[in-house]
Amino acid sequence: QVQLVESGGGLVQAGGSLRLACAASGNRININNISVMGWYRQATGEQRELVAAILLNGETRYGDSVTGRFSISRDMAKRNWYLQMNSLKPEDTAFYYCTARDVLRREYWGQGTQVTVSS
Repeated sequence: QVQLVESGGGLVQAGGSLRLACAASGNRININNISVMGWYRQATGEQRELVAAILLNGETRYGDSVTGRFSISRDMAKRNWYLQMNSLKPEDTAFYYCTARDVLRREYWGQGTQVTVSS
């Protein structure tokens, strides 16, 4: 099994920045088989939405609302990944989850971390 733990959430003023981190631990074989690393978020009363993802070949994907402001990166050796969030807006307030998918298409989710952006 694989466990994902997020860190770095908190309260920030609009226009500010935060950096989230996700650390994978557990079965080393499963961790090495992770092929997609990403971040989702869910605001109160809203559906969960994709924020960013990075594929095994380094390609990145971003949700429309964060393109140009957020950046996903990874440390392949540690199987950690990060979400740099700049120019934050109140509408970015949500619970942020890190997620991973392995080559067998099994999905793993973290417990989430709260990001609150004040106006």
